[in-house]
Amino acid sequence: MDPVILSRWQFAMTTIFHFFFVPVTLGLALFLAILETKYVTSGEEIYKKMTKFWGKIFLINFAIGIVTGIVQEFHFGLNWSEYARFMGDIFGAPLAIEGLMAFFLESTFIGVWIFGWDKLSKKGHLAAAWLVAIGSNLSALWILVANSFMQNPVGYAIRNGRAEMTDFWALLGNPNVWHQFPHVITAGISIAGFMVMAFSAWHLLQAKPENKDFFKLSFKRAATYALIGAVLVGVIGHAQGQYLAKRQPLKVAAMEGHWETEAPASFSVIGIVNQEKMENTWEIKVPKFLSLMLFNDLTSEFKGLKELQEEEVAKYGPGNYIPPVIISYWASRTMIGIGLLMVLLSGLAVWWSQKDKLDNVRWFLKILIPAGLLPTIASTAGWIIAETGRWPWIVHGLQKIEDAVSPTITPGNIIFSLVSFLVLYSVLGFIGVKLMLKYGTNDPALGEGKGE
Repeated sequence: MDPVILSRWQFAMTTIFHFFFVPVTLGLALFLAILETKYVTSGEEIYKKMTKFWGKIFLINFAIGIVTGIVQEFHFGLNWSEYARFMGDIFGAPLAIEGLMAFFLESTFIGVWIFGWDKLSKKGHLAAAWLVAIGSNLSALWILVANSFMQNPVGYAIRNGRAEMTDFWALLGNPNVWHQFPHVITAGISIAGFMVMAFSAWHLLQAKPENKDFFKLSFKRAATYALIGAVLVGVIGHAQGQYLAKRQPLKVAAMEGHWETEAPASFSVIGIVNQEKMENTWEIKVPKFLSLMLFNDLTSEFKGLKELQEEEVAKYGPGNYIPPVIISYWASRTMIGIGLLMVLLSGLAVWWSQKDKLDNVRWFLKILIPAGLLPTIASTAGWIIAETGRWPWIVHGLQKIEDAVSPTITPGNIIFSLVSFLVLYSVLGFIGVKLMLKYGTNDPALGEGKGE
């Protein structure tokens, strides 16, 4: 019944649900713009048909993303008013820019894109498609500018107990942004690619001759798109991990279940974490590999959680500064394990689709249907690491979580809204998934009729 714990559960639930849909729109918006570019440059009608077909999935996710995202802003005033008071001057600027510039751009040109097929020239309509893609990804950029301040505060001064912006360009140039943003965009690309592959695989298994060429081409383009996303998200994630090892070593140490300072540092492949005893009771380790991952050599020291905890106490005063290690450790392994599997699956998908051998690997197509969810699971695990790895801070080094919650909110208020949101989001999720299944499994030959 602790208001802090209840508020955290509520925000976690609404944020994770919201993020189920957002990356799909980021990746699909770019995918649709690429498909339509191919249509305009080649004149092949099949690419126009593909753009319209997969555009329905994009619009469903966009609509649910908007509805669930609006709720997030109410949290700041209701559950987290002390955070809003402390961070308002910093958080308000990128959120305002996101709403006034990126979101309005995206929303306006979505309307133009939907209703302008027969009213605009090919190039004019293509411009609208690219403006939608740019707008959606710019929205992500400004949200990440705000989030990155929470991870790595820059360009501010503390005045009257509040963080006030002193340098907007420092905020925009925050190195955390330029590690986070490409990671999120490439995750969106892999999510969109795997989703299109999953639906295409389902259609190819139905063996309808009239749809075969359409979904073979969709599968081939999505497979390449997914492979690019899966490889890049891994490469960028590796660079981000090296950055975090210097800027947020506690987060990385928690991800690795790394309790003792070592030089060189071993990598824990898998283990049983015991946070109470501050040890791993069992694990399989690779000597020196953590030093190689984080510092590109086989000799560097990486401090353990115990020593880092002592440093934090010396810097900030008494308290427990170690994040929830079990959550971070297993979320990390979930993210990395699925990421490697995504590279393997998308690589095989590219190989067999390029060789036109999909008809011979029906077992593989069956695997790809549930595999469409893999990038979403990995992306969710990544965000869990990003947010829980910062605990006990809500703004790193400046404000703790317990100091950010609204002082007058009652457990009863939070429970009521938590249950209400849970019911509402469950209904929205059911509707969203049902609509995606409906339109994703529709016959593209329906054209402007039932399929629209």
